[in-house]
Amino acid sequence: MTGKGRELADMMERRKVDILCVQETRWKGSKACSIGAGFKLFYYGVDSKRNGVGVVLKEEFVRNVLEVKRVSDRVMSLKLEIEGVMLNVVSGYAPQVGCELEEKERFWSELDEVIESIPTGERVVIGADFNGHVGEGNRGDEEVMDKFGVKERNLEGQMVVDFAKRMDMGVVNTYFQKREEHRVTYKSGGRRTQVDYILCRRGNLKEISD
Repeated sequence: MTGKGRELADMMERRKVDILCVQETRWKGSKACSIGAGFKLFYYGVDSKRNGVGVVLKEEFVRNVLEVKRVSDRVMSLKLEIEGVMLNVVSGYAPQVGCELEEKERFWSELDEVIESIPTGERVVIGADFNGHVGEGNRGDEEVMDKFGVKERNLEGQMVVDFAKRMDMGVVNTYFQKREEHRVTYKSGGRRTQVDYILCRRGNLKEISD
């Protein structure tokens, strides 16, 4: 953990990132630990070979943490109070395309429960590897996304859009026009796509900047 954690902390310091959701950590346990460079990782995992989620905070915000919910090795959340604003940061890791439908449904059920438990007046930011593509364009889905996705939508991407509609959230990535290489979050061989998304309540979209 030390090497990987320090590398993550150095990247956050370099890019001036205060809060980061991480997935597929493969760190077993339910802990909070310093990873160097003034950052602390809250994480949960049950197997050192698969899954695992976490949230990394700049140390100055650790005292603002009011609650940590470790739901499973695919879903966890932190509630913070920053300058009088309640902020819920949710890290999610959806099952991959080839996983059983039951496992996918369990993930979405857990995520639904977490979001439904958050009072309406509180801010919510989800940072997740959804292992799906919401695709380019937004015809019929204008209320939850803009048109700046990547490639075509698949079943898993449709699940993301359906979730956003259920929870009245917006898929933040799609609202910013960028070159495709800056929208891609996954590369493997010749494949380039987008599987990582940030979601927030639709009513707070105007507060988001690139």
